[in-house]
Amino acid sequence: MKNTVALKSAVCALFAAIICVGCFIRIPLGVVPVVIQDALCILTGSILGGFTAAVPLILFLIAGLIGLPVYSGGTCGLAVWLGPTGGFLAGYLLGAFTAGLIAGRPSIAQKKFSLSQAVRVTLAIIAGTVVLYVPGVFWFARWALEGSKIPDGSSAFAYAAASCVVPFIPGAVLKIVISIPVSLSVRKILARYLYK
Repeated sequence: MKNTVALKSAVCALFAAIICVGCFIRIPLGVVPVVIQDALCILTGSILGGFTAAVPLILFLIAGLIGLPVYSGGTCGLAVWLGPTGGFLAGYLLGAFTAGLIAGRPSIAQKKFSLSQAVRVTLAIIAGTVVLYVPGVFWFARWALEGSKIPDGSSAFAYAAASCVVPFIPGAVLKIVISIPVSLSVRKILARYLYK
């Protein structure tokens, strides 16, 4: 029992570290950059499943809040949360948690390929990705509205969607396609060692 708890703790720490390392991959694209941390968060949720999916995300978010440069581009601190992309940090946690709840905890039965499990993981990753964007878009819209950055004739929500969603749809689809087989493969390994 103690070995299992220690192993689960180590796995959660490992996933948190992987998400943190993802901060170094960042491509500027307007106010909101292209990152892989979003995909890593959703992937973490779909792999670990259940409530455990939130643990690495909480570790990652706390690490950034206390000053470790683990947010996108090596940033950290409360200022990132209050900036235009701050809502996406909350979205990382909500998206991973959503993906984890839908995917469920890995089980020994998943050692063999199952169409139902593949569909469940696919839905988990898609739903988690959609949920991730919700707080990000609303926070960006609030930031743009307060800073009077919205072009004439455009609503705050339309401006936020055009800045935070539309340019990222192709990349999000690619991340989803890549994440599905990775999640299904790693879940089998975790089921074998963590959930005997």
